[in-house]
Amino acid sequence: MTAPRPAPPIDLEDRTLALLEQLIARPSVTPLDAGCLALIGDRLAALGFQLERMDSGPGDFHVHNLWAVKDGSATEGPRLVFAGHTDVVPPGELTRWTSDPFVPTVREGRLYGRGAADMKTSLAAMVSAVEDFVTTHPAHAGSIAFLLTSDEEGPARDGTVVCVQRLRERGERLDFCIVGEPTSVERLGDTVKNGRRGSLSGRLRVLGVQGHVAYPHLARNPVHQAAPALAALAAMHWDAGNAYFPPTTFQISNVQAGTGAGNVIPGEMVVDFNFRFSTESTPEGLRQRVHQLLDDHGLEYQLDWTLSGEPFLTPVGTLSAALTAAIAEETGVTTELSTTGGTSDGRFIARICPQVVEFGPLNASIHKINEYVPLDQIAPLARIYRRTLEHLLL
Repeated sequence: MTAPRPAPPIDLEDRTLALLEQLIARPSVTPLDAGCLALIGDRLAALGFQLERMDSGPGDFHVHNLWAVKDGSATEGPRLVFAGHTDVVPPGELTRWTSDPFVPTVREGRLYGRGAADMKTSLAAMVSAVEDFVTTHPAHAGSIAFLLTSDEEGPARDGTVVCVQRLRERGERLDFCIVGEPTSVERLGDTVKNGRRGSLSGRLRVLGVQGHVAYPHLARNPVHQAAPALAALAAMHWDAGNAYFPPTTFQISNVQAGTGAGNVIPGEMVVDFNFRFSTESTPEGLRQRVHQLLDDHGLEYQLDWTLSGEPFLTPVGTLSAALTAAIAEETGVTTELSTTGGTSDGRFIARICPQVVEFGPLNASIHKINEYVPLDQIAPLARIYRRTLEHLLL
C-alpha cells in the first residue's frame, strides 16, 4: 500500500453527511425521485451549473432526469461527468428493518437507510466534492457535468439511455465519466469497475403435444425433447474471455411445464435463461449459436430475446489512473480494476464517452434489509472525488 497523503483542510464531512441524510429521507422508490434532483439541482445551481431536465416516460412511470453542466474559466480541457441515480429499490417488509428505512439512523458507526450504499452516499459525496473544488479552483480547466436519473433500479428505459441519446443528437462531448455505483468490497477504494459484462436473456417455448402419461405414443413430451438441448447449451464453451473479462456464462433461471397433475404429459415447456457475456462475444453471435443448436436437436420452439445491455470496457488510461491515484493518496489502498457484477448505466454512457468507470462505497448491504454505509467512509469518498477532479482539471 502507498502511505496516505494528508487530506486537504476542507470541511466535507458535515456537509456530505447532512446532504446524504436529506437524500435518504426522501422515499425515492423507483421510478420516484421524491425531490432528490431538486435538492441536488439547487446546490449545483448555486455553483453556476446550468440545469436541464430531461424527464421522460408515461404518467404512471414518469422518470426524472437531470443534466447539469459548468464550464471552468479556462474553457480548454476535458469534460468530467459524475453519473448516478436517485431511485432506490423497495425496502421490503418494514418490520424486518431495525429502523425506518427512510429515516436516516446512526448506530454503531454506521448510517442506516434505504439507498445509503446504493447510491445516495456517492451522490452526496460527488456534490460536496464539486462544491469544494469549484469554490477553491474557479479557474479550473474543462468542465464538470452531472447526469442523474430516477430510472436505474427499474426498467431503465426512460432514464440515462434517453439522456445519452439526446446528448448524442446534439453532439455533446463527454471525455470522462465516474458512475457512483457501490464498488468497494472490503475497504473503500479496493475495487473500481472499468467495464461490465453484457446481459442477454431468452424465453424459450418448446412446443409438444399434451396427452395421457399412459399413452405416450399419442403425445409429444417437450421436456424429454428439450432436455438434451438444454444440457448442450449448459455445456457449451461460448468464449475464453480476455484480460479484462471472464468467459461468457449461460444460466437457466426458470423452467415451467405441466398442469400440476401427475398423469398428464405437458404440451409446452417454458425456459428462461441469461447470458452474461464479454466483449469476446456479440449478441448476434450468441443468438445465432443458440438457434443453430435448437434446430440441430429438431425442436419445435419459439424464442424471444431481450438485450439488457452491451458490454463496455475502459482500458487502463487517464481516468482510471487519476482515480486510482486519488484513492491511494486518500486511503493508501491499492485499487483493483474489475468487470465483475451485473449491469449499470455505464453501459449507456459508454456509447458517447470513451472512458467510463464506476466507484463508490462498500456494496455488502446493497438491496438488503438494514442497508448501511460506514460513517468513516463518507468524507473520504468525497475527498477521493475531489482529488480526482484535481488530477484531471488542474
